Amino acid sequence: MKTLKLLGITLHDVTVDELHGFIGRKIEAREKAVIPYLNIHAANLACAQPWLRDYFNRAALVICDGDGIRWGLRLLGQSPPPKITYDRWIWQLAAFSAARGYRIYLLGAAPGIAEKAQERLKAKFPALQVCGVHHGHFHASQEENEKVLADIQRCRPDILLVGFGMPLQEKWLLANGPRLDAPVILTGGAALDYAAGAARRAPAWAIRLHLEWLFRLLQEPKRLFRRYALGIPLFFWRIVLERIRGSI
Repeated sequence: MKTLKLLGITLHDVTVDELHGFIGRKIEAREKAVIPYLNIHAANLACAQPWLRDYFNRAALVICDGDGIRWGLRLLGQSPPPKITYDRWIWQLAAFSAARGYRIYLLGAAPGIAEKAQERLKAKFPALQVCGVHHGHFHASQEENEKVLADIQRCRPDILLVGFGMPLQEKWLLANGPRLDAPVILTGGAALDYAAGAARRAPAWAIRLHLEWLFRLLQEPKRLFRRYALGIPLFFWRIVLERIRGSI
């Protein structure tokens, strides 16, 4: 598959169907693959924290999550990949997993959210095998972490979806990844909140105008102000500097 580079971060040019094909091959071969997503927030964090940039660059596949990344690639003279965002893809992933008989474990979000996500996903796809759920509000370095790991091992999922938010989910996987018996590990951010209905998907007008970020900011201004109002200009400033360096 075609690889792209942005701010020193590798990502991949894949469609949803190609992504599903990759996931299926890894599960059938029982080969471990970590699949994170890249959006503006992730790129800014990776620029500030080299360990996170290395995490992306070592991942089996990195999906493009957002119009900002696509515009950044265009400004750098590259053809952008399709946008794959969890507010839509979580349902496509559930349909794919149900059709293939793959077992999925939902880990993350506030207490009760993963259970609600399971309920709504299975209501739409009754054949979906959700083999385990656990919230993300546990102490990652204490006894509760061991219980979570033991539960995942007991369930032996084909797909482990981890939604702690970034960079907590990546830090947790760096520390615990080798002990996880799941061939495909996805970092999902707010995926479970979307599946549970706890987070609202942007309306059609916002998607059409590439203003999903504005819709989210209006929904949670206090939490997301720095991420969007400050983070978006910072990201494009970094893109401009990279373009200038590339032309020198």
